[in-house]
Amino acid sequence: MTDPGSGNARRRGIFRVKSVEQSIRDTDDPDAKLRRELSAWDLTIFGVAVVVGAGIFTLTARTAGTVAGPSVSLAFVLAAVACALSALCYAEFASTLPVAGSAYTFSYATFGEIVAWIIGWDLLLEFALGTSVVAKGWSQYLGEVMGTRSPLVHLGPVSFDWGAVLLVVVLGVLLALGTKLSSRVSAVAVAIKLAIIAMVVIVGLRYFSGSNLSPYIPPSQPGDHGGGLRQSLFSWLTGAGNSTFGWYGLLAAASMVFFAFIGFDVVATTAEETRDPQRDVPRGILGSLAIVTVLYVAVSLVLTGMVPYTELSGEDATLATAFARHGADWAKNVISVGALAGLTTVVMVLFLGQTRVMFAMARDGLIPRRLAHTGPRGTPVRITAIVGVVCAVLAGFVDFGTLAEMVNIGTLFAFMLVSLGVVVLRRTRPDLPRGFRVPWVPLIPILAVLACLWLMLNLSIETWLRFVIWMAVGLVAYFGYGLRHSQLGARELRTARPSHR
Repeated sequence: MTDPGSGNARRRGIFRVKSVEQSIRDTDDPDAKLRRELSAWDLTIFGVAVVVGAGIFTLTARTAGTVAGPSVSLAFVLAAVACALSALCYAEFASTLPVAGSAYTFSYATFGEIVAWIIGWDLLLEFALGTSVVAKGWSQYLGEVMGTRSPLVHLGPVSFDWGAVLLVVVLGVLLALGTKLSSRVSAVAVAIKLAIIAMVVIVGLRYFSGSNLSPYIPPSQPGDHGGGLRQSLFSWLTGAGNSTFGWYGLLAAASMVFFAFIGFDVVATTAEETRDPQRDVPRGILGSLAIVTVLYVAVSLVLTGMVPYTELSGEDATLATAFARHGADWAKNVISVGALAGLTTVVMVLFLGQTRVMFAMARDGLIPRRLAHTGPRGTPVRITAIVGVVCAVLAGFVDFGTLAEMVNIGTLFAFMLVSLGVVVLRRTRPDLPRGFRVPWVPLIPILAVLACLWLMLNLSIETWLRFVIWMAVGLVAYFGYGLRHSQLGARELRTARPSHR
């Protein structure tokens, strides 16, 4: 039978497209085959595990106190809407193309190899930074639980964060042993943090006062976010965005709290390991996003109802700050335990996403193909080990500072490409069976792109410059290695040679 996508697959050069059929056939390679053992429940757990972390305990309070006031709950809704638009697009792609790699694989089937490489390169940075940054945050909470400032060892001028390294190593071993085992560990940690969040909300309602929610959107005030490269691109372009509170503050807060939603797209990277991806992946993506949105809105409403938002303006303000105002100092330790459980699962799922994107790129030959070998447990052990070493070194020795914002811009860029890809694939391959279909195409994908673009404009100029530099380095790597070792390129050559005889 003729491959309907073979015409696209034979397109020469850097824009050659890998057909959906070929991508699915590649999953049967016995040397690079992932084990299908995940259910919709497992995917929902992964989604909640990676999205709900320490941000619910810290980011909510700081954003309310310094940027949005009580309207931080609405900021979470706006960020959730932007995520939901993209989540619908991810759900359609994952049900149509249930292959590891998420946005990388989707881009290969729509925009071609060079775009797939760019997004894959982008995701490698996103997941590596995310894993390492969150591991360092976990280490800080470990220090609080242990009664010390942080698990640091000073080696001359260098500080070594042994807590962050320990977490990365342990989770790397778990992921190497099997994805199902990782899901079970995540389920336990998710249960712990959800129980703590429920307790915080229930106890917090005892101190709730509706008067603290007024004014819901406080009057606008001049901002002190700084100028130069630290100001947002929107502020630089218009000169109007450098303010706090008011409507500009609310919109800026939506960009800030978007970081709290990052991770639902990781669920799509496990499509190849799902028993019924056409049904279960959309359920896992959309279900986890719905759950975490309810949690964020509930916590932010309770928090801003417990104390006036002006009492949360300090840089060290957290959810525990509101409890401390009412004499409930015990909450700090409970919240620290919840943050430890939350961040453990965040690191695990980001780590998982990193390995699956690298696995897909290696199987395509864009990075050394031998890395795609899977062991007897059906996991890419070699890639897991490499990612573990890199992230352990980064988490152990690097002070990231504003580099963490790179995670935001990389994720938003991926969301934009996936949303556009839905429109492209609907036009080029309308015949494909789709387990889930985005409604109102092209309206929903276009709204997703605009929402992501707006959030990207609210990131700093410094972040944009770093992003452009990283992409430029990626292009050098592609033309230096990926283009010459592409499996799709090699397949094209083998197909073309008989025609010259």
